[in-house]
Amino acid sequence: MPPLLTTTSPRPPRRHARRLRRATAAAASIGVVMLTTAGTGHADPYAAPVAVPRMAPSTLDVRYAAERRSIEEALKTAEKVGDTDRRASLGAFLQPGRRFLYFDPRGRGRAIEVIGDLTRARRVAVLVPGADTTLSAFDKRGGKPWSTPGGGARAVYQQARSLSPEPGLAVVAWLGYAAPKTFSSDVLTAERAAEGAVRLRTFMKGVHQVNPGARVGLLCHSYGSVVCGRAALSDSRSAAWRQVTDIALYGSPGTTAWSASRLSGSARVWAGRGSTDWMEDVPHVRFLGLGLGPDPVSTGFGARVFDAGHGGHSDYLAPGSASLRNLTDIALGRASAVTPG
Repeated sequence: MPPLLTTTSPRPPRRHARRLRRATAAAASIGVVMLTTAGTGHADPYAAPVAVPRMAPSTLDVRYAAERRSIEEALKTAEKVGDTDRRASLGAFLQPGRRFLYFDPRGRGRAIEVIGDLTRARRVAVLVPGADTTLSAFDKRGGKPWSTPGGGARAVYQQARSLSPEPGLAVVAWLGYAAPKTFSSDVLTAERAAEGAVRLRTFMKGVHQVNPGARVGLLCHSYGSVVCGRAALSDSRSAAWRQVTDIALYGSPGTTAWSASRLSGSARVWAGRGSTDWMEDVPHVRFLGLGLGPDPVSTGFGARVFDAGHGGHSDYLAPGSASLRNLTDIALGRASAVTPG
């Protein structure tokens, strides 16, 4: 390999890469508020969510059909207003076999997709995504479909099926909250997470109504781990939350909890971080409502640290990766199969 060009003493490539990662992390952690898009003052062209019945075994097909019609109407709107990114995403949502329990096309959008049979599953995995997740990025982002809620959910489901043709698993891609932008002040606080936690707890009650015997694993990526943390802190004793046997935090900036024991109730709390994830260099502090608390992979936090491989912040559910294998085993409740980090 040719030496790096320098003007004074050479800098070791590894140290240089680490400084670049630290600079990126610092930019994300302090938030570039100037890049936050202000409102345009224009009315949102998309319709509000339709009324659907509460979640129950007898209502799921009704909800799937109603949300499909809503997606069809939203696609017509996207075509009418020339929203090309949204049009492509909504067209993909309408592919045969896809089922959505919730859909809201307004703003950056929200959607909840189910893969597998939610009523008969022995295990349910709920993927909670992080910052910059929108309807337009629900399935594809930068050539890494596994880094999105829809693509990641399919990656976990396929990994489970590689272990058994009938894994007894349903996977939920849960974009049920307004995810913040990475370069905004919102990622410095738990405000968006608190709103998301309320919605996640409501969804968990719905899962309990549909399938009270299923065990649940929460797979919480990046800022999504803050959402999971706030939900666990508020609701760890409810009947719905007692279905949660595992909470996996990966690429996490923190949860606002000071220790894993505050989140667990009876659930196992896992944490993992890829060796090239820039999140390593984010300050893990919390003071006067700013910051998100201790590093979940630190010894003092007390989580079960799993091997997350060598990937970066968007690579945890990449096919063939150690992190995907371990997160799928966590989703399946196979604690003894998870390799430690």
